[in-house]
Amino acid sequence: MRILVSNDDGVYSPGIATLAEVASEFGTVRVVAPDAERSSMGHAITASRPLSYRPTRIAGNISAYRVNGTPADCVSLGAYHWDKVDLVLSGLNMGLNLGNSLWHSGTLAAAKQAALLGLRGVALSAPAGIEPNFDRYKPWIRRVMQTLIHDAVVPLVNVNFPREPRGLLWTRTSVRRYDGLVVPTTDPQGRELYWFTVTPIDGADEGTDRWAVEQNWISLTPLRLDLTDEQQLDTARERWPLDEATASLVSPPQSSAEAAKVVIEDESPTTIAKIVSTGHGG
Repeated sequence: MRILVSNDDGVYSPGIATLAEVASEFGTVRVVAPDAERSSMGHAITASRPLSYRPTRIAGNISAYRVNGTPADCVSLGAYHWDKVDLVLSGLNMGLNLGNSLWHSGTLAAAKQAALLGLRGVALSAPAGIEPNFDRYKPWIRRVMQTLIHDAVVPLVNVNFPREPRGLLWTRTSVRRYDGLVVPTTDPQGRELYWFTVTPIDGADEGTDRWAVEQNWISLTPLRLDLTDEQQLDTARERWPLDEATASLVSPPQSSAEAAKVVIEDESPTTIAKIVSTGHGG
């Protein structure tokens, strides 16, 4: 089994060395990770400049490469350079990725990029502030691997370890409201600066990832790439019917290659940058 390991903390993070060491018990491991920390980047990709892919050294004898790009970039390049990757692991992140943080997590983005490429992806995160003592998580990482490694039915999983684990639970994502305050301040020269603060308003519901970690259970949350709210979609179509009936009559069930190409051009960052640079944006 070929296991590609990435992260958003950077290729020299002790967490990625720990994860790669345990993963090597299950197959051949290659580490491809950012050359510097890229935390909270979400699913950013690099489209405005070329990327480098350079060999480097990390703990042990694990094959490693550093990339001057994002976590998603690293997975794409790693899969390109290494044929037939069976599993992508992202982590072990220094800081939990629970609930709403999934939207901006670079750790999860690496696992999501794997899923977008048709590979299985698993993101793994540990509490902040425990570094460098990641060794205590090795038995639990091993158990997570034993649970997921041969199960292709679950293509994308987000895993979070509490400080003192006592077992594993399947969970759903915790969705809570936050105050989202902006706190103004100034630098020594009197220039305005701003801090974003995030304080939860609601508690965590039973069965969610956050609730599990609060109760010292390891949280395993299956995820999907399709963000569609199917129930709300059905409700919207029933209450506010639009042009679905006409579309089903005049439009083919599958777009032509030509139509698809036009839309791809319209969403391309390269096309947008060209328009901006030439001043033809309208």
